[in-house]
Amino acid sequence: MFFIFSKRGKRMSWQVLGISCMLGLMMVLAACGSSGTATGSNSGGDVKATVAAPKDLITGGTLTVGSDTTYPPQEYVDTASGQATGFDVDLITEMGKRMGLKVDVKKANFDTIIDDLSSKRYDVVISAVTINPDRQKKAQFIPYFNAGQSLLVQKGNPDHISSVKDLCGKKVGVQTNTVEFDALTAAKKDCTAAGKPTITLTVLDAQTDVIQLLADKRVDATYQDSPVTDYYLKLNPGQFEIGGAITDQAPEGIVVRKDDTEMFNALKAAYDAVKKDGTYDKLFDKWQLNSAQKVN
Repeated sequence: MFFIFSKRGKRMSWQVLGISCMLGLMMVLAACGSSGTATGSNSGGDVKATVAAPKDLITGGTLTVGSDTTYPPQEYVDTASGQATGFDVDLITEMGKRMGLKVDVKKANFDTIIDDLSSKRYDVVISAVTINPDRQKKAQFIPYFNAGQSLLVQKGNPDHISSVKDLCGKKVGVQTNTVEFDALTAAKKDCTAAGKPTITLTVLDAQTDVIQLLADKRVDATYQDSPVTDYYLKLNPGQFEIGGAITDQAPEGIVVRKDDTEMFNALKAAYDAVKKDGTYDKLFDKWQLNSAQKVN
């Protein structure tokens, strides 16, 4: 079952607000404490393998995928099945089908996910990883999603937060090692340079825990990718709203080891096949994502 955030500070005081709402959020909350392996389930229907699978796999016949499954709607854990789900999981599962491979999604730590890929803990990573120059020094990317950054605040926006520039003197939650964390770190310096109070950051490993800070009113805002903000707005109508406009739109990419050409080519061909046959568009519809976030 699922719970909706209440206005009280403790998780034990959450109230059940209907079966459908309960089912929606518990999947999110389960991601906070889930560990071990989650297997992405197929979305239905037999698909003929049309792409040659890479040979250098951790486990023969299986694509082992690293993903920080605390970032809905792109990746999280369904408590009913114990399996990873979300747009990213569905996409990589469909790509696996085109190569004739099963897909095994391993719960990863976002802070070390690219280094762990380089160490061959995974064959590939899909985890809402924004492509930037620093990350491109370590790995190569297949762009598949466009996401911006946005602030989530309490309903009514009592602190009148419309941009990062309004956060001086405020308490803000953010996930570790994200582009939003980098932006907030820079904003803290700007506050100090302007002689304003600093931003007090609470930095956590799981995005679900970051949102819980706002639900408990322990922070004034959270900063994350725009689809994540949209997801929590849908789950908690009347409790949160967006603080200002979406900014800094940038592509996210499927991550492949720097010199693994065979893996890259196979995944790119599988991705192209999923786009060509319309599955990519269908997944956007399934997860109610903004079509502006598609990669053309």
